[in-house]
Amino acid sequence: MNTLMSFHDDLTDIEIENFVDEVDQTVQEQGYDAAFQKTIGKIQEYPTCDRLIYSAILYLEGALTLYNVSPIAQYQEIYETFYKRLAKSEIPEIRDTATSMLISYARNRGDFSRAEELIHSLPFSTIDKEEQLAILYQRQERYQDAEKIWEHRAINGVTEIQTALIHLLEIALHEKREKDASFFADLYETVTRQFCFPEWMSYNAHLQLALVKKDKSGSLSVLQNMLPAMKKKWDAQNCPLYRNADGSGSTWLSGKLVKTIADELANNEEYAFLREGSELEELMAQLKDEK
Repeated sequence: MNTLMSFHDDLTDIEIENFVDEVDQTVQEQGYDAAFQKTIGKIQEYPTCDRLIYSAILYLEGALTLYNVSPIAQYQEIYETFYKRLAKSEIPEIRDTATSMLISYARNRGDFSRAEELIHSLPFSTIDKEEQLAILYQRQERYQDAEKIWEHRAINGVTEIQTALIHLLEIALHEKREKDASFFADLYETVTRQFCFPEWMSYNAHLQLALVKKDKSGSLSVLQNMLPAMKKKWDAQNCPLYRNADGSGSTWLSGKLVKTIADELANNEEYAFLREGSELEELMAQLKDEK
């Protein structure tokens, strides 16, 4: 029956990782839709493998932005169907992430009552399993295992602070509190630098601040520093905080983001004010020459 219905046993984690790498290669060489079709074909081969669906669909979701895919509605409609299924998975990590994606989808289309309903459905636990494991490993003198967990906690903690500061900056701008918005942008930069994140990330908040204010000279000034920094290699292990981290993917990711940002600046109507005059064009030409 499995043969007739084209059902197979679940893939291993390594097989799934290798397949997602193949999907990424397909995006780069043949385009997004070819990668999408490849993924759907694989899921049809392994329709009961939640980890495959989870990893592949989340990759494609992220690639929509990374590769500046348009239009996206046709893909997201299908992804939402998969998330609804994964939200019932027996694997907690998959179930919770899928629910989070459904919350995002509902929120983005203005279905706030559904988003709130989903938020309340998320499980609550006062026990922090990751923290308990790290403490246990230390008591067992498994120091590297404990260190990896604490490093991961540090990265996640800084990322949460960055996210909070960006939202506080946006609220301050909506309420015309420009002094507070500048404070949040400065703090974002300080935190990002102090915790040894890639240099280009430290410019994020100031760029957002300048773009929202339609500050052409300020935006270009930030971009002149930010875009070249995105081409610099980030070696996470140079920082004592991340001795066990592998930052090899960061340089690849930031290189892709340079192209995405450049496309947005060149084509998005929201940034038309930057294209008045020759400054932005000269900056982009300089980046091409460096490449």
